[in-house]
Amino acid sequence: MFLQNISKFISNYRYEQATVESLATVKAAFLDFFGVTYRGMDEEASIIALNTIDEIFSGKFNSNLKASIIGKDIKTDILSAAFVNSVSAHVLELDDGHRGGQIHLGAVIFPTALAISEAYNLTGKEFLEGVLVGYEVGILLSQIVNPEHRNKGFHTTGTIGTFIAGVVASKLLKLDEKQILNALGLCGTQAAGLLESDHGGSMGKVLHAGKASYNGILSAFLARNGFTGSETIFEGNEGFLRAMVFDDAQDMEDFSLERALKDVGKVRVRDIYFKKYPFCRHLHSSIDTALKLKASIGDEYDHIKNVAVKTYSVAAEHNNYNPKNIEELKQSLPYAVAISLVVGEVSVDSINQLIEYGLLDNYSTVDKVNSIKNLAKGMIIVSDDKLNELYPSKRPSNVIIKLDETFRNGIFQNITLLPKGDFENPLQLRELIDKFKGLNPMYNVKNLTVIDSLEDYTMNYVVRKLNE
Repeated sequence: MFLQNISKFISNYRYEQATVESLATVKAAFLDFFGVTYRGMDEEASIIALNTIDEIFSGKFNSNLKASIIGKDIKTDILSAAFVNSVSAHVLELDDGHRGGQIHLGAVIFPTALAISEAYNLTGKEFLEGVLVGYEVGILLSQIVNPEHRNKGFHTTGTIGTFIAGVVASKLLKLDEKQILNALGLCGTQAAGLLESDHGGSMGKVLHAGKASYNGILSAFLARNGFTGSETIFEGNEGFLRAMVFDDAQDMEDFSLERALKDVGKVRVRDIYFKKYPFCRHLHSSIDTALKLKASIGDEYDHIKNVAVKTYSVAAEHNNYNPKNIEELKQSLPYAVAISLVVGEVSVDSINQLIEYGLLDNYSTVDKVNSIKNLAKGMIIVSDDKLNELYPSKRPSNVIIKLDETFRNGIFQNITLLPKGDFENPLQLRELIDKFKGLNPMYNVKNLTVIDSLEDYTMNYVVRKLNE
């Protein structure tokens, strides 16, 4: 059975199997996760999540197992810490992901691994073991189910993310193969997350990450104590693949799990991407392209007569011309491109300032804000067949701007095939540190050096050092 093989891999995986490249990648991902989460803890959704957990659990459960809320001088139970940290990791739309798997991984993996590793004071090597096996299995499973799973309306970060959290928790709790199999069976029946939450402008998107960590950890603890889960939850007649991926029995029969199992253990973590802009990843190629054009026209954006964006269909569907809140804004292709062309900086701080100046209001007295709204309102977004053929191996976007007769009277265009941050177009470590500094200007970045030598410390020390 499929999950039996996965369970065996999880149980047998050892730190010593990791390549130098894989270790460097997950340490960079940990640094990136911490910076995004530290800043994300100040966002409204994170504060609501923290206050809600406090309201529900405060004074009712007294466990000796405690884990930290990142960015706060607070320790709580393992489930609550992982839940809140996952929400904070995902809320800024700046967390890592995988192109082929169409999933955000670090926002689930690191909160799960940190909560258990700190509570049990595991070593850095044990922590890295859990993280590595989480990325490995997570990327494998997400590539198996997509693009069909996403096309049905499921948010892979919530669904496969639940399995991922179960994998990480099972590894760190040192479950045996049978217990891991039960844990994954329990994960499968709790796996949830609908894209309507993402594109409907709600906080439900970040809830998916929080619940994935919560449910994965819960599953592992239940399995450790003898609670059973379905061994065929993934491939069974009424399991994950039949219910949430394939349209009919023939599609299921045409798919070979045996072939997929041959990929277990291959190094994939290097293929994750890091995000530069706080927008949905499908918009990043358009942002990169618009910023290239911005370099050509400078501050003469008022001379733009019209803008056309040709891209692949999944990106083109992000065509909200009138976002009403920050969640909708992060999914709006017209506004992402317009902000790039007018402001030339796409950061959390610059967007917060634009919102303060009335970007999401019906009326604003700020010229830049009105220019953004006017550009977005008149923007043409096209799903281009040729570009669509390149997806998902590429995420292309061609942005075309036409200027009026008073300024060159010409057409400028540029194309980006892969956004900045993908493996083939990477963010360097110094750029990740700059991203960290930009998000957390008051943080003492010298504390981050502990990540370089995680293997030499216990995770209690690491968390205490990072939270200083």
